[in-house]
Amino acid sequence: MIILSALVGLSFQLLPNNSPHRTPRDSVAPTRVRIAATAAKPRIDGVLDDDVWHNAAPASGFVQAEPDEGHPATEATEVRIAYDDATLYIAAYMHDSNPRGIVVNDLRKDFEEQNQDDFEVLLDTFGDRRNGYIFLTNAAGAKADRQFANEGRELNTSWDAVWTVVTKRVADGWTAEIAIPFRSLRFHDGPDQHWGINFSRRIRRKNEIDFWSPVPRAYNLTRASLAGDLTGLNTASVGRDLRIKPYVAGRTVRELGGQSFSQTGDVGVDAKYGVTPGLTLDVTVNPDFAQVEADEQQVNLTQFSQFFPEKREFFLENSGMFYVGDTPRNNRVSTAPTPDEDLLLFFSRRIGLTATGVPIPIPAGVRVSGTAAGFGIGALSMQTRTLDSTSGANFSVLRVRRNVGRGSDVGVLFMNHDPNDSTGDYNRVAGADATIRFAGRVDWNTFFMRSFSPNDPTGQYAARTSVNFEGNFLHVKPGVLEIGNGFRDDLGYYRRTDVRKWMLDMGIRPRFASLRSLGIREMHPHVVWAYYERPEDREMTAKNLHTGYTFFLTNGGYVELSGNPRFERIETPFEVDPSVPAIPPGGYGWTEWQLRGSTDASRVVSGDFTFVTGGFWTGTQHTTNVSATLHPTSRLRVSGGMSRTAATLEGPDDPHFVASLYTARMSYSFSTAAFVDALTQYDPSTKQLSANVRLNVIHHPLSDLFIVYNDQQFVTPDAPRAGRGLTIKVTQMMAF
Repeated sequence: MIILSALVGLSFQLLPNNSPHRTPRDSVAPTRVRIAATAAKPRIDGVLDDDVWHNAAPASGFVQAEPDEGHPATEATEVRIAYDDATLYIAAYMHDSNPRGIVVNDLRKDFEEQNQDDFEVLLDTFGDRRNGYIFLTNAAGAKADRQFANEGRELNTSWDAVWTVVTKRVADGWTAEIAIPFRSLRFHDGPDQHWGINFSRRIRRKNEIDFWSPVPRAYNLTRASLAGDLTGLNTASVGRDLRIKPYVAGRTVRELGGQSFSQTGDVGVDAKYGVTPGLTLDVTVNPDFAQVEADEQQVNLTQFSQFFPEKREFFLENSGMFYVGDTPRNNRVSTAPTPDEDLLLFFSRRIGLTATGVPIPIPAGVRVSGTAAGFGIGALSMQTRTLDSTSGANFSVLRVRRNVGRGSDVGVLFMNHDPNDSTGDYNRVAGADATIRFAGRVDWNTFFMRSFSPNDPTGQYAARTSVNFEGNFLHVKPGVLEIGNGFRDDLGYYRRTDVRKWMLDMGIRPRFASLRSLGIREMHPHVVWAYYERPEDREMTAKNLHTGYTFFLTNGGYVELSGNPRFERIETPFEVDPSVPAIPPGGYGWTEWQLRGSTDASRVVSGDFTFVTGGFWTGTQHTTNVSATLHPTSRLRVSGGMSRTAATLEGPDDPHFVASLYTARMSYSFSTAAFVDALTQYDPSTKQLSANVRLNVIHHPLSDLFIVYNDQQFVTPDAPRAGRGLTIKVTQMMAF
């Protein structure tokens, strides 16, 4: 901590030379562009020779967020905008002095933009400077679209819209021509609208990020309050955008150890209707999630169950509306906000899945989400059927949020789990939350919840509060979470009750020009500390004190060294591995030393690594997690990884075990509308081998053909017969 304090003092002295002073965006004139109406539709072919583009004024003058914030972009970008009665058109010209250096690594839908050149558009269609849509493309014409709320606190990467993009390589760069039907968006129609708009460009070989309307490097494009203004838009009503998407699925399955295959078929339908310009109704009947990617297993040596992210489309869309929790900071290692796994109030995997991930039939569900009368509204109700020992139940969630001032909001949450059996063992959770944005870069987030059930009708509480300062140089976030003894949340994910968690996430990001020649762009000494105690007697129950020093490299890679003192108190014997004796109840403290990092992921060959050594419960450990990725072309990506922990515990004969997992992935893109993915996993301790292969063909906008093959087997002489399954599913979107 003394070293960290010294670095803070030193870097504050160096700050004027390392981070150009910029006037806060709220105090300067906003960037504006006026849209041009057109009677002649441009050809969406990537060639910017239509008359409308010659007549439209360009949006240019992009500035850097990375690496030199506030400086002019090193390559020029020009964007022109036009519209007709039905469609918004965008033309972008990305000039490049070295067009051979343009990086394209993916053709897939919803590609990862961090490792290649790309162009991005933000549309804040309600002009509220909080919520909106993002459309992305790369030089090969791959598409990605997202929906965000509260300036990126909630980011929905599964949101899909009907839109078109065509790109072209040209002698001095690349161009993109985009057409977005107004029916794909939500907005209040009428004359002289004022939308928020911004553009971003990534030049990957330089690891450079540019914005049209400047955004500090501590944030990203979702910071809608920093967007520019789009004026001159006059739109009539575009209808309610009714979409009906039926599916037909057939499967043949032989269970693990089974003797024969059984054939089944399913039909179902999803419907989407724009009730108002800001409110959407979604209905699903007999949904099927056979095409969802299989969960990637992990070596789990903790006393808690594994956390797997939600991947089912119906639950992902507009999922941010139901989120209650902390404001995530800008994590340079992983740009995706990570939930606090000590309490995630709404975790949709509790609906329609058993604890082991086995699907539970869902006959029907309904969701309403969007904005109405100045309120953000999210309502969800799903009904499940009985499966084996798991009884059917109704799951319902209601979320209402109200914007307050500039960037702040208050809200309420109600959740209900009501089983369809004679027990009457319902569970209800209700409470309120608030996120307040103060002047500058300070946010305060807090919530208070109570749970109710038949055996605890008076309820138990859960509460959390944190303050976050996010700057280019310094970030600080202290907070506290408390979960009462007996708190119950059937729709949530949490690890402990009867606990108070003290949190601190703090670090500095000095940049030194002298280190650039060594390939180091930024350093990041930081702490992420969590201390757990029982509220009634303040006895420590756990701690995880991560203290690290990260070097972010100019090419996009990083290296981090950390020391992690840990402590765990267990009340019952804990079996860390079946091959060694259980650890008896008590308190155990140890320190782990960790080295992790990654190479430049935009290169043909890249890798990630994590090495851990030091203590482990009563003994010692050596853990290795490594992976390598090969993508020789933008169509093919192959990766392999290994996770291995070798540990020795105290006891007679020094009990020793090795826990490992091997993973291999392959993906191939035939085009921007046809992909195949394969995931193979092998556990040496159980000799279990599993495989998941998925073919996805987008045969029509938002309409798919899926062919999914699953295989599960044990590679031992006396192994049961392998379990195998083949599913074919076809969906067809119909818009009215």
